[in-house]
Amino acid sequence: MPRAASSAPDAVGPPAPTGHPDPPPPVSPRPETAGIARPRQAEGVRRRGAARVRRLLRRPATAPLALAAAGAAGAAYLYGTNPHEPGHWLPRCPFNWATGLDCPACGATRMAYDLLHGDLGSAFHSNALMLLLGLPFAAVLYGRWLYEGLRGRRWRPSFGRLGTAAVLGVAVVWAVVRNVA
Repeated sequence: MPRAASSAPDAVGPPAPTGHPDPPPPVSPRPETAGIARPRQAEGVRRRGAARVRRLLRRPATAPLALAAAGAAGAAYLYGTNPHEPGHWLPRCPFNWATGLDCPACGATRMAYDLLHGDLGSAFHSNALMLLLGLPFAAVLYGRWLYEGLRGRRWRPSFGRLGTAAVLGVAVVWAVVRNVA
């Protein structure tokens, strides 16, 4: 029996549309990475790297060593920048700017510059209290902090009420003396 002509497509041709479009591609949480496939290994390496950084930041010696690096960078900048001359990029003391008076730490930047250049007399003239009491006190505190950090222990200085009152009292007396004289 001969076959009748039909309007149905041949089985060899393209499939008939079902009326449902293909599902949309998954939406990337960050638009700039849409359509970029990342290998799973890179994701794992990134996670391990972040975990290493977090472990490093938790070590007790990290903060004192970072402070030493920042201090060295600051000293290198200060060595080439003379705070005694105008036109440099060093901030002015906010207390001095607001009141016109010298705070107990005013002159510490000039003192540090003079010390870096080996001029002890000018350093003493810039801020005698910081040179004679502040620097040795800070050096002892920093040395102990670094020593304990390198041994794997956290250390917080404890001055107590009497020690805090003594430090504040000396600072107030120094501020009055240097502004009156």
